[in-house]
Amino acid sequence: MKNIIFPLLLLIFVGGSCTDKPAESKKNVDSQEQQVPTRVKTELVKPMTGEGAQTYVGIIEENEATAVSFTSMGVVKRLLVDEGQVVSKGQLIAEMDDTQARNMLAGAEAQMTQANDALQRYGQLHENGSLPEVQWVEVQSKVAQAQAQLEVAKKNLADCKLVAPVSGIIGKKQVGAGETAMPSQAVVSILNINKVKVKVAIPEAEISEISSSTPSNIKVDAIKQKLIGGAIEKGVQADALTHTYEIRINVANPGHQLLPGMVASVTFNLLSQQSSDAKQLTLPVTAVQKKASGKLFVWSIDEYNKAHRNDVTIGSTMGNRIVITSGLNAGQRIVTEGYQKLSEGTKVIY
Repeated sequence: MKNIIFPLLLLIFVGGSCTDKPAESKKNVDSQEQQVPTRVKTELVKPMTGEGAQTYVGIIEENEATAVSFTSMGVVKRLLVDEGQVVSKGQLIAEMDDTQARNMLAGAEAQMTQANDALQRYGQLHENGSLPEVQWVEVQSKVAQAQAQLEVAKKNLADCKLVAPVSGIIGKKQVGAGETAMPSQAVVSILNINKVKVKVAIPEAEISEISSSTPSNIKVDAIKQKLIGGAIEKGVQADALTHTYEIRINVANPGHQLLPGMVASVTFNLLSQQSSDAKQLTLPVTAVQKKASGKLFVWSIDEYNKAHRNDVTIGSTMGNRIVITSGLNAGQRIVTEGYQKLSEGTKVIY
């Protein structure tokens, strides 16, 4: 009996062991197949184009502004121009009440007449030698003084009329009819907008990338046009609060469609300054990570949607993007967001 029971127990033990192993193996396979992919955001590597360049907001300014003012105090009698009106050099802009100026001119003319009469009378005495030389010099001096006062009075009367010193467009009226204008107080401003300037604030970390000849594309929504920027004027003093430098881009404006105050979007084509043979690839700055060893890498996605580390070397930065000089090829898919949970071979979804 013992001889029969022992083989049966051995058979049951062996059979149980054989059935447990396939079940455990199947469980491990199912666990791998049910692994949840990590969701990430990706970007295809491609050479930088205008759309990928950094865009800044700019304000259109006049090329030149001339403040026009009276030279003396007085009440403005008439203002003959309106804002936005085109004026020519020498055109009458405004008039001041000239009553006082006319009275001063009349007085100066009377003094001039009196001085000339005295000069004529004393001249005859001087020729006869009966007039002392001192008195003759005094008479001549009074004539010169009267002449100077007459010229001043004429100028004061002429200054009651304000004329345009240059041609342009009337900007803003500062003083209206019936108001008192003070000396050197601007009555109107005349703007030269045959060409305009687009003022842009550039962060100090990026100003070195921009030169006077950097190409730029300008979009102005107000007139629904895209323009090509010209020469750039770079400021040399940074704003103490924002740490930005102001630059001004010259833009032609033959039709006077661009007006001061319009908002513009400015894109600088920094790569066009470099060799056209160099196909430079760019990625967002945040996509580049650093290993403990100091080497830089990015997470690339293969055809099986698995993540892998790619060592890269970098070049210059342009706005929020950075040039990849080696380690990547155009067409590779790179993780730009969500890389914190990745490890080598992690399956992803995007």
